[in-house]
Amino acid sequence: MRPIGPPGEQGDEQVGPDARVQYAIRVGMFFGAIFLVYGTQLPYLPVWLAWSGLTSAEIGIITAAPLMARLIATPSVAFLADRSGRHRGILILLTWGGLGALVVMGQSHGFWPLFALSMLSGLCLSTVMPLTETVAMAGVRRAGLDYGRMRLWGSLTFIAASFIGGWMVERWGPAAGIWAIIAGAALAVAAAHMLPHPHPEPSDAGPGGTTSKPRPRLRLADVASLMRTREMLAFLVAAGAVQSAHAVLYTFGTLHWRAQGIGPTTIGVLWSIGVIAEIVLFLYSSTVMQRLGAITLLNIGAVASVVRWLVMSLDPPLAVLLPLQVLHGATYGAAHLGAIHFIARAVPESQAGTAQALYATITAGIGMGGAMLLAGQVYDSWGGRTYLLMVALSAAALVAGFVLRRIWSGGEIGRPHES
Repeated sequence: MRPIGPPGEQGDEQVGPDARVQYAIRVGMFFGAIFLVYGTQLPYLPVWLAWSGLTSAEIGIITAAPLMARLIATPSVAFLADRSGRHRGILILLTWGGLGALVVMGQSHGFWPLFALSMLSGLCLSTVMPLTETVAMAGVRRAGLDYGRMRLWGSLTFIAASFIGGWMVERWGPAAGIWAIIAGAALAVAAAHMLPHPHPEPSDAGPGGTTSKPRPRLRLADVASLMRTREMLAFLVAAGAVQSAHAVLYTFGTLHWRAQGIGPTTIGVLWSIGVIAEIVLFLYSSTVMQRLGAITLLNIGAVASVVRWLVMSLDPPLAVLLPLQVLHGATYGAAHLGAIHFIARAVPESQAGTAQALYATITAGIGMGGAMLLAGQVYDSWGGRTYLLMVALSAAALVAGFVLRRIWSGGEIGRPHES
């Protein structure tokens, strides 16, 4: 039997066990490779930029600019992928673009060249994730694959990348930071080429495998129709708010723990506990999804988020922080699983990449960026009480989640026209 493939590129027929395993392995490898980039870029790109002679203000601009630019770029690229049905091909182009920009960046100097190249690499490599989620969920839809067991390889390699990158920087100095990122990007290119190849859908295949019926093309009107539905709006608020509520932890968590007298090794343990909890959930995600469902997972994430950030606002001692970090498995992991599976079940497959991009844009762009800016304005005076703002965001996510439970019938929303 033919292997399954990305949406719009493969058939919906029953697939054999070998094809299922191959698909899961290849997507898992790509998750692992792309998170090697994220796991080295996040902590060590600023280190390399400082070594290159940039000021703190210039480093702040370079790291923030791609986040702002992706608000337009990510949904636009995802729409083009959905419209063409060429998710795998676009993923290959994006990884090559990111690698090329990083290689040139490693040989460049000065603010403006580094700004331009960082913008290009950042846009390419950040836009990869929504399309990867779309390819992964195509396997879930068509062959019953376990999304969590594919995605957990990203979490595992993220941890490994932070240690490997740290070892490289310690051994060879800050100059090694950019090469650690480039190595991850090169592996991402190789893994992108190993993603499943496209095949025509059975309904479109004529004699000899030729295509007899053109694939319906996604239109902007279809995306607008999807965005106007009550279900999609409630979902974006619920999923976006619960993920954006991590803003204080991601921005000031380490600084605040250091101010409380917690050492760097213990802080590393605290971060690792959160990621391990996330990995454990991903490992059993298929069973969890079957028993609870997407909306329940979203709401569990919101409830855990209210509890987590409320306790964090009290500056708890280390004995409380250690078990509290386990809640990351719910505040991030459960909410993310719920969001991904909601998109898979509620959004027509021809719009899946666009919906994933909207989710990523709301979460990592508008929501997270706005929450970080707000937290930055009050942290100096509020300290740990800044987490109370995240409690408010989590409460908004919970309300939106309960609204979504009431209005969503469990079927597809905003189905595109076939003309």
